[in-house]
Amino acid sequence: MSKIAITDYFSSAEQEEEILGDLVGTTVDTDTEVLLVWHEHINEEYVKKIPRLRGVQRYGVGYDNLDLNYLKSKDIISCNNPDYGVDEVSDTAVAMILNIARGVYQYNHLAKKYTESWQENINPKIKRNSDTVIGIIGAGRIGGSVIMKCNALKLQTVFFDPYKERGYEKMINSKRLETLNELLNVSDIVSIHTPLSKETKGLVNQSFLENMKLGASLVNTARGGLFQDIDLLFNSLRSNHLDSLAIDVLEQEPPNMSLLIDAWRKSENWVNGRLIINPHTAYFSQAAYREIRINAARNALRILEGKNPFNVL
Repeated sequence: MSKIAITDYFSSAEQEEEILGDLVGTTVDTDTEVLLVWHEHINEEYVKKIPRLRGVQRYGVGYDNLDLNYLKSKDIISCNNPDYGVDEVSDTAVAMILNIARGVYQYNHLAKKYTESWQENINPKIKRNSDTVIGIIGAGRIGGSVIMKCNALKLQTVFFDPYKERGYEKMINSKRLETLNELLNVSDIVSIHTPLSKETKGLVNQSFLENMKLGASLVNTARGGLFQDIDLLFNSLRSNHLDSLAIDVLEQEPPNMSLLIDAWRKSENWVNGRLIINPHTAYFSQAAYREIRINAARNALRILEGKNPFNVL
């Protein structure tokens, strides 16, 4: 019988037990009062089996697998875990941005063919950092961190985030743009850092891609559902409207077969050096992996003890 239960992903509660002791387990039953959730969809059908449920604690930041409207209607507290992995995800995004800006992966691919010449095989499109515009969509914890790290590398930064208060741009030393299209029109590399919601689902659609600068690049370390259709990316990359694409997240993981995934898996020549796909690991470091579990356990205990929990959705 577990008052706090891990729904999925972790096969043992060893780290959570450091905080929760025998209150936590990996079996959800009728006595469970708080859930610790990774991928499991928590909706009406799931909740009806847990009559004493009082709270749901997501391990991660995103909460698109929680039916918040239903949970709220049942007075069930829902929380996420936004204060872990900020450096890990933002560092990954910056690494992808720098890789594109400096052509590291492209040069690695092309250099394999150079047998008669070497140093003179430069990519004329590569610009100095201070001449390269990085457009950030969503300037919250992670997006804001990306901006400040790019600033330190002397990259130009602009951002679009209608939810950030006026004057925030001065604090992070960046330029606020008032519309998404304005950002797409001026950015050499676009990096996305928005949550997945009804408003943002399918954000990267045909219009989005058409409004990007010719030869610009795209980075997504946020959510796979922000892509309306992954094969729109295939078309933009294949036609050279997009120069490069770096992805840590996909809507289906592992990915379903598509034109883009097929070209990537086969390492087709035209895509080599221009497409990076990581298996949704930007959040990970040894420290962050522990932090995500400990923070979630501490907040679950606050819910169980009737204290005001952090990060209520």
